[in-house]
Amino acid sequence: MPEGAPVYQPGFNPDSICKAPPTGGSYGTPVAEGAGFKYDEATLHELVKEWNALANEYADDLDQARAIAVARPPGREYASGGNAEITQKSGAALEDALRHRIAYCKGMASKYLTALGKYATAEDHAKTVINQLPEGIA
Repeated sequence: MPEGAPVYQPGFNPDSICKAPPTGGSYGTPVAEGAGFKYDEATLHELVKEWNALANEYADDLDQARAIAVARPPGREYASGGNAEITQKSGAALEDALRHRIAYCKGMASKYLTALGKYATAEDHAKTVINQLPEGIA
């Protein structure tokens, strides 16, 4: 196991040629006061984008899973009907699982958007405080 803080590389998957090259970012600095991590603004934006992209991929899969959920038997005999019924149940389970995954991904994106809002609020507050200080050395 490598030593030091793990590095998050947004958009980078070393096992895939379809992903973009590393763009930087980090998992963040462990928070001394308690559990959790700190993220920089760029990493938060990238995480929102990635979770939304994953939700969209699952939504595309959900569109295709519908064909399984409405499968028709190839013939009118008992075996074909039973096979189609099992296939439809499998398709319905797949649709349900994909809906849960979509909701999870959207929830994660929402959490990072909330963090971005807190980040922006803290930054605005810091700017206000700095702008209220007198200029130059007193």
